[in-house]
Amino acid sequence: MRLRHVIAATALLGLLGVPAHADEGRDISRDTLPANDGWAAADGGTTGGSTADDAHVFTVRNRSELVRALDGGSATPKIIKIAGTIDANTDDDGDHLDCADYATDGYSVKKHLAAYDPRTWGSAKPSGPMEEARRASAARQAERVQLAVGSNTTIVGLGDDAVLKGGSLQVKNADNVIIRNLELRDAYDCFPVWQPNTGGLGDWKTAYDNLWLRGATHVWIDHVTVSDKGHPDEKEPTYFGRNYLRHDGLLDITNASDLVTVSWSRFADHDKAMLIGNGDTATGDRGKLRVTLHHNEFESLVQRAPRVRFGQVHLYNNRYVVPADAHDYRYSLGVGTESALYAENNAFHTPGHIEVADLVKSWNGTALHQSGTLFNGFPVDLLAIYNAYNSASERDLTADVGWTPTLHTKIDSAEAADRAVARGAGAGRIP
Repeated sequence: MRLRHVIAATALLGLLGVPAHADEGRDISRDTLPANDGWAAADGGTTGGSTADDAHVFTVRNRSELVRALDGGSATPKIIKIAGTIDANTDDDGDHLDCADYATDGYSVKKHLAAYDPRTWGSAKPSGPMEEARRASAARQAERVQLAVGSNTTIVGLGDDAVLKGGSLQVKNADNVIIRNLELRDAYDCFPVWQPNTGGLGDWKTAYDNLWLRGATHVWIDHVTVSDKGHPDEKEPTYFGRNYLRHDGLLDITNASDLVTVSWSRFADHDKAMLIGNGDTATGDRGKLRVTLHHNEFESLVQRAPRVRFGQVHLYNNRYVVPADAHDYRYSLGVGTESALYAENNAFHTPGHIEVADLVKSWNGTALHQSGTLFNGFPVDLLAIYNAYNSASERDLTADVGWTPTLHTKIDSAEAADRAVARGAGAGRIP
């Protein structure tokens, strides 16, 4: 076979999502988590799909190829390389699906709003034909956008422009997963549910996180960029006096997930960014939810960066940026029930109307170790200032979290880490 025929055949195989044997540039697909790099390095470490045979190394360019490569969340060692932009809201022929394509049984936003307007419906939970139509429509979207990631899997983006948009990667009851060098964008819920009694005023509840770990263990997330890019919630309308939310979390780690490292990633332009532990009564999370967050950038977020329940979370060398027009900012570090946050050498940049004490909020939590914190370039004692300013409205926090991290990379000064993260965090920036 002539060389040009070989090249053409190779290109065709790639388009079909069949096993790939080569990559552009440095091949990171068989990288494993370095020793001591956070909690995911414990108990044997995290190797993902690094042992995959050639038959289970795939390059994928659309949703159908990605679904075939994921193989229903199977535990077979596999490496999945994402090339270009994959839209999860597409049919089997690759044609884009919008919210109207998923709607069924007579559902429309207008009809749903009319049916459950609190002025006529009251405060009861929505029920009846229009709510059933919403649920059926939501199920049609979920079938397309929820993507199960199984054990022993590595997912990497090729080059500096790999994107999964509209999808919700879900690592459920799986072990040994690596996700790197990938932009995860706009997990957009077409069919939010109205919850009339939430927060006293009611609120809209959405279904999809860009990345959701549920009962997952040994997970390394590295150099990913996660945001609402394309459909920011702040531009959505207001219904029943509440913002019509379309997005849930950027990254949620719940349901006794354990041994997770999130490194050199960027979380941006979102409300509730990262939840670790999903309920105050989820006592099965005790002893789990051990998570390391290092060298990440949290920019233009309202809250949950992260909010923690139960877990032992090591938070070091991260960069926080609150923009000047962030009038809805609530907090960054949420200290929840039985949580134990160990924060070292993190840098915060905020506008003048945000004070040091605003960076932390206690959600029935009692423990926060902090050291080496920089606030707008100045060293501060985050814990002491929080206790001084919030003792009247929230309980004091103690520095004794009951543990000291031993699994970590070199911990730089907050100033040095701040510069490094600004240059190097996010997809397309693996050195």
